[in-house]
Amino acid sequence: MDQHRLGLPADFEFGVATASYQIEGAVHEDGRGPSIWDTFSHTPGRTANGDTGDEACDHYHRYAEDVALMADLGVDSYRLSLAWPRVQPDGKGPAEPRGLAFYDRLVDALLERGVQPAVTLYHWDLPQPLEDAGGWRVRDTAERFADYVGIAHEALGDRVGRWITVNEPFCSSILGYATGRHAPGSREGEGALAAAHHLLLGHGLAAQRIRDASERAQVGITLNLQPVSAVSDCPQDREAADRALLLSNLLFTDPVLAGRYPPLARSTWGPVTDFAWLTDGDLAIAGAPIDFLGVNYYFPSRVRAAPFREADPALRTADDLGYEDVVGSDEERTAMGWPVDADGLRRLLRWLHDTYPQLPPVYITENGRACDDVVAANGHVHDPDRMRYLENHLRAVADATAEGVDVRGYYCWSLLDNFEWAEGYAKRFGIVYVDYETQQRIPKSSFEWYQRVIGDHHRAVS
Repeated sequence: MDQHRLGLPADFEFGVATASYQIEGAVHEDGRGPSIWDTFSHTPGRTANGDTGDEACDHYHRYAEDVALMADLGVDSYRLSLAWPRVQPDGKGPAEPRGLAFYDRLVDALLERGVQPAVTLYHWDLPQPLEDAGGWRVRDTAERFADYVGIAHEALGDRVGRWITVNEPFCSSILGYATGRHAPGSREGEGALAAAHHLLLGHGLAAQRIRDASERAQVGITLNLQPVSAVSDCPQDREAADRALLLSNLLFTDPVLAGRYPPLARSTWGPVTDFAWLTDGDLAIAGAPIDFLGVNYYFPSRVRAAPFREADPALRTADDLGYEDVVGSDEERTAMGWPVDADGLRRLLRWLHDTYPQLPPVYITENGRACDDVVAANGHVHDPDRMRYLENHLRAVADATAEGVDVRGYYCWSLLDNFEWAEGYAKRFGIVYVDYETQQRIPKSSFEWYQRVIGDHHRAVS
C-alpha cells in the first residue's frame, strides 16, 4: 500500500496510542493514589469477569520493551496518557516525585529511539478523592485539573511538544455519570451534563496553563465523534437523528470549536437542568483557539425514533433521548459488535470541515478494531480483518485530505492488547498480542503490515 500515492502529505505522521490505566499496572507502587477506575473495576459486576487494571500489561515495569517495539514499528509519534493519581495522588497538593520520574524515564526512552511523545493529560483515571468531593459534576475538579496540568507540563514540557488535554469527554460524562457503564458508574441527568461542561472547562483552563508556560507547545483536545444519519426521511427519524447528533457530537464540538452551546440543548434538556453550572466566561475559556483537534473514530451512528423510556425526566440524557441505533443484520461487525464503515471516517471529517470554518488541523488520535485474536500453533497471531480495517480507514483519511480536510496524522488504537474498560481483558485491540499470564508480547500480522506502510511512506517522501 503506497501511502504517498494515496495523497497523504509528505509530513503525515503515523503513530500508535495507549492509555495509562489500560496498560500500566503497578497501581499500588511509588505513591500512586486510587482512581475512579480502581474503585469501579473492584466493584462486583462492573467489569467483565471482574477484571481490573491492577497489573494490566505491566507497562510500568516493561516500558523499555514497549518503546523498543515502537521503534521497530517505525512510528513517528506515540500517544500516551499520564495517570493523574500517579502524578498527584490526591488530585491536589504537591506532585509525587516517583510518579513524575516514571514519565521522565518513558519520555527520555522514546526520544532516544526517535519517537515523539504526544501526551494526553486526562484519559479517565480521575483521582478517587476528587470524585468523593463531587467529581466532574463540580467546578472545583476543573480547577484542580489545571493545577495538575501545570505540574505535568513543568516536568515534561521541555521535551514534549504536543499536549492533549482531555480524551473523549463524552465517555467520561455520559457513560460515567449518565448510563453508569463507565467509572464512576453513576446514573444521573443534570450531573452528567454538568460533568460534560466541567470537562470542557477543564480543557480550556489546562490549555491556558500550558500556553502561559510555553509559546511552542501545541495544545488540543480529543473528541470521539460519529457521522450521524437517520434511517429514513420521515420527520420522527430526522428529529431523532438531530438529538443523536446533539449528544454524540454537538454537545462537545460546538463549545470547543465555536464557543457556544447548540440551540437544541436548551429545548432538549430544559426539563433536566437550568444550566446553572454554566457561568459567564466559561464558553470563552472552553472555546479558545486550539492548535489541533484529536478525533477518535470507530463506527457511525444510524438512528431511528424510539419511545422515551425513562419515567424520571431528570435521567433523560444519554440513553433516553428518543432514538436508537440501527445496525443491519448483514453488516460486518467487530468483536465489540460495532459496525464497520471506513467511509464513515471520511464523512465525519467532511462534516467537521463543513460545519466549523475555523477547524484546526486534525489528528486521528484513535482508530482500530477489536478481533478475536488467537496464537496459532506456530506462535503467530494472524489478524487479516484488522489489517483490512486499518487499510480502509487510512484510505478514508486520504480521501478526506483530497477533499480539503487538513489531517496531519493517524494513531492506531492500540499498540498493545490491554484492559478494555468495562470489557476487561475479553476484547483485544492491539497490533501486539499480550499473553496476560506471562506478559509476553507477540507482534501480530497487523504490526508487520503497519510497519511496511510506515516504511513505504517514509521512503516515498524522503
